[in-house]
Amino acid sequence: MKVLEKKPIFNNGHREHVLREGRILMEAHSPFIIRCPLHKTFRDPECLYMLTEACLGGDLYGYLDERSTRFYTACVVEALTFLHCRGVVYRDVKPENVVLDEHGYAKLVLQCLKQVEVGKKTWTFCGTLGYMAPEIILSKGHSTSVDFWSLGIFVFELLSGGLPFSGSDPVDILAATIRGVAQMDFPKNFSTCASSLIKKLCRSNPSERLVGLRNGAKDIQRHKWFEGFNWDGLCKKTLTPPVIPKVRFLSNLLFPRCPAVFQVTPPPDSSACGDYSVDPAELCTNWEDF
Repeated sequence: MKVLEKKPIFNNGHREHVLREGRILMEAHSPFIIRCPLHKTFRDPECLYMLTEACLGGDLYGYLDERSTRFYTACVVEALTFLHCRGVVYRDVKPENVVLDEHGYAKLVLQCLKQVEVGKKTWTFCGTLGYMAPEIILSKGHSTSVDFWSLGIFVFELLSGGLPFSGSDPVDILAATIRGVAQMDFPKNFSTCASSLIKKLCRSNPSERLVGLRNGAKDIQRHKWFEGFNWDGLCKKTLTPPVIPKVRFLSNLLFPRCPAVFQVTPPPDSSACGDYSVDPAELCTNWEDF
């Protein structure tokens, strides 16, 4: 469940953004994105609630081998390709936003979305320190290519267990991000092909990134690091994932300390008053006056 407090939404002028995100969620029918349409939506005097698909395999965090990293990266590439074809920039690719379903396939959790017209840019400062592309930091305007910069950082982190740009001072991290990865010494456990992919995704000039070339995301699929990878099998879900989560009951993954927001009795699911339970198909209409 995604919970959005109304007060910050109004105070920060994000009402239209929330409605836009709801519309995007309704149209995100991809096997590599948390399943929509929404199962249920609610609202009460303080919050908006989005009840979506439950992926019970946990998220990606820590060091992985190249085979596992390749599989999960391919899932993210498919998710980003789906969004980009619809003019949506994701802007927050990182392991914490990639979750595993009960079969072991990775899915992207949708947030921080922005719809951009073809050939246009957006200037919103959005993303996570250490993952965001230089053009976001420098306020130069950005488009879908920022997601593939973050994808390169994503691959680096899964293979090494850490970020290429890290430290205690945010200013140092921002400066290192702007300098880029071209002159970095990569960890010795990285294969030549993995290092090559990361460097091509993390070019400081967006037009020089791998996806900025003529074939777009297909250039990623054709990169040597993915040589022999069965993309068709991935899309048909006939591949065996690196890990199949052992999920027997919903209670397997309950938080040991439930966040305070969930310790309050939720709005009645069967409410007929229209102010609580909202049919997913009427999400945007019913939230227009929230």
